[in-house]
Amino acid sequence: MPEEETSSGGVLADLLHGAWSRMGERVSIRDGGADWSGRRLLERAGVIRRGLSDLGIVPNEPVLVFVSNTAPDFAALLGVWQAGGVAVPVHRTSPAGAVAGLQEDTGSRFQADGDLTAWTGAAGRQPCDERPGVRRLNPAFAASDPILEGAALVVFTSGSTGRPKGVVLSHAAMARKLENNQSVFGFDGRDRTLLVLQITFSFGLWVSLLTLTREAVLVVKQRVLLADVLDTLAAEAITRTGMVPTTLRALVAETGRPGPVAAALGRVVACGRLRHIFTGGESYPAPLADAVRRLLPGTFVTNIFGLSETCTCDFMLGPADAQRHPGCVGRAAPDVSYRLVDDGGQVIEDAGIGELQIATPTIMNGYLHQPELTGSSFSDGFFRTGDLVHRHADGLLEVVGRLKEVISRGGNKVYPQEVEQALLSHPAVAHALVTGIPDELMGERIHAAVVMIAGQQADPGALRDWAARRLDRFKLPDVIHPVAELPVGRTGKSDRGRLRERLMSGA
Repeated sequence: MPEEETSSGGVLADLLHGAWSRMGERVSIRDGGADWSGRRLLERAGVIRRGLSDLGIVPNEPVLVFVSNTAPDFAALLGVWQAGGVAVPVHRTSPAGAVAGLQEDTGSRFQADGDLTAWTGAAGRQPCDERPGVRRLNPAFAASDPILEGAALVVFTSGSTGRPKGVVLSHAAMARKLENNQSVFGFDGRDRTLLVLQITFSFGLWVSLLTLTREAVLVVKQRVLLADVLDTLAAEAITRTGMVPTTLRALVAETGRPGPVAAALGRVVACGRLRHIFTGGESYPAPLADAVRRLLPGTFVTNIFGLSETCTCDFMLGPADAQRHPGCVGRAAPDVSYRLVDDGGQVIEDAGIGELQIATPTIMNGYLHQPELTGSSFSDGFFRTGDLVHRHADGLLEVVGRLKEVISRGGNKVYPQEVEQALLSHPAVAHALVTGIPDELMGERIHAAVVMIAGQQADPGALRDWAARRLDRFKLPDVIHPVAELPVGRTGKSDRGRLRERLMSGA
């Protein structure tokens, strides 16, 4: 391998380059009908690296990297790192206005795309502005933010209101998180991981990088239709995959009736290779966990809770705890310390509900170009997550909502996820999402959107009676809306903020 393609660009680059070098002609990524060997991926990474170096990249400079879950995407990430840059993953389908906003927010001078077949250049551009797979967007160099020192990635959070925040993650933090996750999950070269999570987000990134750096095979998918995903699980003899709970709820709902999803699920069970599903990013309630266990009896689902700011995977629900408390997020992962803090800022020592605050070496460098927000996000060295968590007497943690999502109804605090859990325990309910809507009399009223399992009819009165046997009266939904599907955000997770917006607009 030429020297220029082997020099380090940070520890993640070393890990990925080392794995692909050892794999040589062995397949590392399966992308549709194409197999990408370690050598082929390194060659593509070299194209990106040389292009950025030729165009004058400086150390720790952010680069927009276009991705859509293809093999060349990972080569492009490595090429950016080897050139000394910081990768900012951007989905190829993002509208021009969104891409322009990310360029402005990051100050990026360059964009990279590992898919050279789609690289057509731009009319009117000078040759000095482009190389294969790399384009200079702006000749002017913007002063770098100090928090980009040693950074590998800028991942934008999926906030539903306002412009997302750019979370800066270092090579050291990401590599340590991968090592910690490996100590728990034990990936090896026999694994075959199916990627359906987008790598513009931290969940998809760590699952992919852990697979690749352990010399396992990553099978990537652009189509995420449920029947197609299940077919791939069986056809490719997949051993591990990651799915958000929304996808698992769809699986449970669709297998309630004959059709392609139920047939494909049968092939997955018959194949018998899928042993591990990672899920997280939203509530994974006990009824859903029980239903998935029945559908996939040979597959264990690990419920994971974490944040982009901490490289994710801060809490995990292990097998023993899952039997006793399905739906919880479990216990702290390696390298994670935490505390719960009440409304008055006092640390809760025993069981109770409070804001979760985390201390870990895998914390972000900060929010890009937002030093004040970075500073206000910490208290005594602990990152303030904004998540409300219930610590049970046995130490298990259960997420009950967000500080900003707590509903104040008639002076009583109501946690949306508690109401959702009650509705989801009904055998005919597939999905539920709860939010508060302003009300002159009560302050807020509780509204619930529910999706029924295929073939079941919604009866709001009966659902409310069901919830009344499980909740205090003041926690009962004032209005239950039967809907065909829940609104989702950029990550594919159900989005409480969008539900609230739709209800308030009359939609």
